[in-house]
Amino acid sequence: MLNIKQAKEYIKDSVKLYLKKDEDGEYRIPVVRQRPIFLLGAPGIGKTAVMEQIAQELGIALVSYSMTHHTRQSALGLPFIAHKEYDGQSYDVSEYTMSEIIASVYDVMKESGIREGILFLDEINCVSETLAPSMLQFLQYKVFGRHSVPDGWVIVTAGNPPEYNKSVREFDVVTLDRMKILEVEADYGVWKEYARNRNLHTAILNYLDLKKEDFYQVGTTVRGKTYITARGWEDLSEMMLLYEEEGMKVEESLVEQYLRNPRAVREFTAYYDLYQKYKKDYRVEDILAGKSTADAGEKARKADFDERLSLMGMLIDRVQRDIRENMEKLDYLSGLLVHMKALRNAAAQENGADGVVRDDGKQDGNAAGAHGQKEQGRPGDAVRALLEKQIEGRRKGMEALQKAGSLSDRERRKQRKVIGFLQDCGRELRLHDVPDEDAAVRLLKTRYDEEVTAYRQETERVGKELHYLFAFVEDAFGAGNEMLILLTECTVNQDSAKFISMYGCEDYRKHHAEMMVSERSDLLMQQIDLVL
Repeated sequence: MLNIKQAKEYIKDSVKLYLKKDEDGEYRIPVVRQRPIFLLGAPGIGKTAVMEQIAQELGIALVSYSMTHHTRQSALGLPFIAHKEYDGQSYDVSEYTMSEIIASVYDVMKESGIREGILFLDEINCVSETLAPSMLQFLQYKVFGRHSVPDGWVIVTAGNPPEYNKSVREFDVVTLDRMKILEVEADYGVWKEYARNRNLHTAILNYLDLKKEDFYQVGTTVRGKTYITARGWEDLSEMMLLYEEEGMKVEESLVEQYLRNPRAVREFTAYYDLYQKYKKDYRVEDILAGKSTADAGEKARKADFDERLSLMGMLIDRVQRDIRENMEKLDYLSGLLVHMKALRNAAAQENGADGVVRDDGKQDGNAAGAHGQKEQGRPGDAVRALLEKQIEGRRKGMEALQKAGSLSDRERRKQRKVIGFLQDCGRELRLHDVPDEDAAVRLLKTRYDEEVTAYRQETERVGKELHYLFAFVEDAFGAGNEMLILLTECTVNQDSAKFISMYGCEDYRKHHAEMMVSERSDLLMQQIDLVL
């Protein structure tokens, strides 16, 4: 039995190997030997999200279908009568149009320009009785009707065990023997890492740190089915954040729409109210601004375990969110730098020493030189034209990834910010008269330098936040379990680790050395499991 993170890595490796080619451009593993992968696990543990992540990380396309929505006609194609001639005799023959699923794969390839990808078929063991024989043929030969899945597309399927779904049809040995089967179970530790990267509500993560048994539950009572799933927690988080933005009160009536377990609903709602009280009592903003009072530290020292853990969760979550935004800003600036260099090079090619360009492209110190002057448009036109091409290129690239189903939320935010900056630059150039191309580039560079300056100021602020967090934890808890939790979170979180690696953090280095985290990592993880 695997957790979803282990399954993700296994699938990712399998896809990479299936798409590996030899020197002749042929797939090393023949398509007929590329067994479809069957991901078997309880509902709502993140099977679909994992497929999106794999496509994004490998830069390939993703076409996703839920097989419960398909009939035999939509999966195989519609029948039609074709007129054919055999040995001089005319016959009417039944044929089929292309399957909607296969057609979608070709549509994605055409629209995105990406030729390789994953065809993900969810709830494959819940197909209708009429479609079951066709699914067997598909899993064996990768064919729906008369049309096969294009080369370069790996088939991954998913389904729920029978105990979770009455519609499940168990595959026979013939079918199972043609698939790679991965059984997946819910794992809170793995999901928590995903949840932090998705900015899920801190109250949910703090509650589940205390009540791991409430992360995933499916049961039956006299009143019917009860269940709590990872999907339910994620959807609840999004709604809670919106409620708070609008100043609306989070009550049991909201929570029970997502968590179908009366006890968990009551306990989480009560914890959420307590979480809001902790947030107000400790004034998290003041702590991270270096303005915490001695009373706050004393209160934290005397607090019981649940309260200390909740406080740590609030503090760490806030700092890590700021660090994540800082790292995203760095990615955005790196993307802009490519455009700035291209614009500078374009201006250098367009302008001579005095702004005059000869027909052969070489500099001419005399505007009325013997070689004549290239006809000029409005000053800055070359930079404007390139800027428009850059904007269009970025937009098309983003749309291609979007159509391929392989654009992550983080990458989408970056691309939109880059495009927005370039559009602002274009508007600014239209509003200003510039004497030549170099002046146009200088104007844009000024805008870029302003962004860099703002980033450096933000980096300094976030660095201070991190210092004040360590200082508060050291003052309130010393080198106890709370410091251990802080060090571990800074180490395992990719953005935090990158930030500390790039900009340093003396507090982290000092406490890391004191606790010998690198040499005792296994022991520390065991201790953290005991603490949480």
